[in-house]
Amino acid sequence: MAFLKVEGGLTNVKVAGPRPIDVALLTSVFVIAACGLLYELAAGALASYLLGDSVLQFSTIIGTYLFAMGIGSWLSRYFETHLPAHFLRIELLVALIGGALPAVLFLANAYVPGAFRFLLYGMVLLVGTLVGLEIPLVMRILKRNATLKDLVSQVLTFDYLGALAVSLAFPILLVPKLGLVRTGLLFGFMNAAIAVWALLLFKNELRNLRAHAWACAAVMGVLGAGIFGADHLTKLADDHFYQDRIVLSSATPYQRIVVTQGRQGARLYLNGNLQFAQSDEYRYHEALVHPVMAAQGAPKKVAVLGGGDGMAVREMLKYPSVEAVTLVELDPAMTELFKSNAMMSALNGQALNDVRVRIVNTDAFQWLQQTDEVFDVIVVDFPDPTNFAIGKLFTASFYALLDKRLSASGYAVVQTTSPLIARQSFWTVVQTMESVGLTVKPYHAHVPSFGEWGFVIASHRPWREPTSLPEGMRFLTLPTLRLMFDFPLDMARVPAEVNRLSNQVLVNTYEREWGKLEH
Repeated sequence: MAFLKVEGGLTNVKVAGPRPIDVALLTSVFVIAACGLLYELAAGALASYLLGDSVLQFSTIIGTYLFAMGIGSWLSRYFETHLPAHFLRIELLVALIGGALPAVLFLANAYVPGAFRFLLYGMVLLVGTLVGLEIPLVMRILKRNATLKDLVSQVLTFDYLGALAVSLAFPILLVPKLGLVRTGLLFGFMNAAIAVWALLLFKNELRNLRAHAWACAAVMGVLGAGIFGADHLTKLADDHFYQDRIVLSSATPYQRIVVTQGRQGARLYLNGNLQFAQSDEYRYHEALVHPVMAAQGAPKKVAVLGGGDGMAVREMLKYPSVEAVTLVELDPAMTELFKSNAMMSALNGQALNDVRVRIVNTDAFQWLQQTDEVFDVIVVDFPDPTNFAIGKLFTASFYALLDKRLSASGYAVVQTTSPLIARQSFWTVVQTMESVGLTVKPYHAHVPSFGEWGFVIASHRPWREPTSLPEGMRFLTLPTLRLMFDFPLDMARVPAEVNRLSNQVLVNTYEREWGKLEH
């Protein structure tokens, strides 16, 4: 109850509270904001999975999406009458296009890869424009019963709350539990539910009520069927993209993990990039691990950075002197897969279940900053620097931290892409390691699944050639090892810059060199 001053005294009047229709519309703003941001995040995640360079992809996707929202907001001025009907139709379009976005892009990447970028940005532009139309229409519907100040405050509050909710849920809950395809379809279904809500709220204002009802039912039916068939859609895309039968597929907050099984055994792919093939992974891991382990003599305390598949750990455990292995891997899903899955753990000889192995799931850069441990051997087995998030692990800052964690007689080794295909990139890593005062020794080995592959040893003392190797080698011998340190003319050293956190020249160099091969 409130008092109103009138001539002759005070009188009390009843101030109307918020109408149910206003509460419903503000709730819809929350859902609209959550759905809109979800489509943006899904597009950015897919682009970084399939195109690499997450910083570039997210920046361009966000910029395009915001630009499109501006277009939508500008276009809203042309919607003057029948606002509830326009709002309902826009909700259905957002639901259908936004919800289907991950599924359509996955299928496009598998079947028409040349159209992927066009579809990606075309759909982002379209969804962004439609989302840009939503909020102005809601505000104009709400202003029938609110002052401008209260209206803007309420709408923006619910808009930001919806964005906050989905930004937290997307990496923590939605992608790990549901996957990108099912998540997109689920949020599309939520958008369609808002359209149904609008149908009920404004049924007295809508012309062709039956047509609108059928449209809502059709869109919800399509999206509902998609939710139940999401696994089939993903498998359809994956089966066409990967050569062999897929036995495991998982989306984590960090990457997409796919394991295939074919005539030559299992293959592991991260974000579509081959990480190892069972048929020849022993060549890679023997070349990576034994030149430093055997040269050190009797390593006791060793570490692996990256290498969540446990293959490098398997090779290190062949040395009786090893007392403790610390495996630092960012993605807990990787280490859990290769520790608990029977097929995967068989590949690493149950190495991650060995009592000497300690698994630390954290960012290797941060771990090096925080730990005070010193190791006899450190094996650095990160993916290639396809983006700035990984590129920081190939910088002078990272190698300076690595230097502090090596014992006086210790050795570190870094996998360093192909010195044949990405020659400039390889020698950039060498130059970067030398810039922090490390003594380096580059070498290479032939791995059929990858071609000629490079590695760099770093230490406080010159590397010495080992005089013996453990039993059970399938590839490496002492004469073979000696040959790996000879670089033919087409892989010989070239001038290179230091890769620093402030410039990350390696990421651009790597993209340019491997891009030539793809084209």
